[in-house]
Amino acid sequence: MLGYEEALQRVLAHAAPLPPRVLPLAEALGLAAAEDIHALEPVPPFRNAAMDGFAVRVEDAARGRLPVGGTLAAGMAHVPPLAPGTAVRIMTGAPVPPEADAVVPLEEAVAEGGEVTFLRPPRPGAHIRLPGEDIPEGGRVVPAGAVIRPAEAGVLAAIGRPTIPVRPRPRVAVLTTGNELVDAGTRPGPGQIRDANIHSLCAQVQAAGGVPLPFPRVEDTREAVAAALAAALEAADVVLTNGGISVGDFDYIKAVLEAEGAEQVFWRVAQKPGAPLGLWVLRGRPVFGIPGNPVAAMLMFEAYVRPALRSLMGYPHLHRPERTGTMAALWKRSGDPRRTEFLRVIAERSPEGLRVRLAGPQGSGILSSLVRANAIALVPEGLTSLTPGDPVRLQMLDEPEDH
Repeated sequence: MLGYEEALQRVLAHAAPLPPRVLPLAEALGLAAAEDIHALEPVPPFRNAAMDGFAVRVEDAARGRLPVGGTLAAGMAHVPPLAPGTAVRIMTGAPVPPEADAVVPLEEAVAEGGEVTFLRPPRPGAHIRLPGEDIPEGGRVVPAGAVIRPAEAGVLAAIGRPTIPVRPRPRVAVLTTGNELVDAGTRPGPGQIRDANIHSLCAQVQAAGGVPLPFPRVEDTREAVAAALAAALEAADVVLTNGGISVGDFDYIKAVLEAEGAEQVFWRVAQKPGAPLGLWVLRGRPVFGIPGNPVAAMLMFEAYVRPALRSLMGYPHLHRPERTGTMAALWKRSGDPRRTEFLRVIAERSPEGLRVRLAGPQGSGILSSLVRANAIALVPEGLTSLTPGDPVRLQMLDEPEDH
């Protein structure tokens, strides 16, 4: 079986960014720019007043009282020349006459009877915004891969870009399988359980930035699996199957994919939980086969699918922050030591650093321990125990990706 690191690299090798799509700025928020965006003109495009006040020649202002020769408002198309020995009332954003070399703010001036005096001599260039002061013509405003935030949206509007090419959100078909599953609002009968995975996995897709497409639950028959996969491939950029991927008599996902000619990237990984994890490519789309146990499903999404979706969206950072903590109590491996083990843990800050304790029982069906966890501890293969004070590698679940 593959190891965790190699499996992750294979996943990312099949998650090239989606083709760009040109979207309005309002719809591009949170997405990554598909190319460098340059300004075709300077911002601001002309000299303008940074404050309400008076436009003057510095040498005239030093002489004392000046007559006020009119008012300049923002948006004026024609700016009359500033006569020597005069001042002009000017509003924020209004074009500054070419003869003026300073703007004196209102609070530094005393206007009375059509004349103005200044409390202190202005300095040359005071309170005048120069062309290109914010963004020079030809300057790169947004680099490829940058996430469009409110500030980027404002800057793009300022340079006259109401639309922008971005990497779109991937549409992710989520298929849960199992005759034992019923809806969350249904009271389970004998042998039945509620389908938690369709809700947790769709929530994970949405939290990662994708668009979840929940499909009707798939019966445990070869025909139902084949039909659901065909529909999912038509509707989505990524297909996420849940359950039916192991070696049971009613596990048909792998067999149907092989019959359809899917390229197997890998199947089974040396890890716990989630050993029966698979990735195939069919009709140019990645198809993930994720185990059905609720904790295994969520951990495998976090470890593999989330970084893949971020790669499809062109984000520069794919992985959660990693930290090193120290164990607060003894932990012993209960299974095959040749596997990477993902532990649900609580990492608490202390004067000595991050102290790590288990978030609860570690069984693949105990979802409540994942609710309490704020980190995943990765125990490498070959390590059979962790004692108090031992270092442990952590991936922080509640922090944004940083590498």
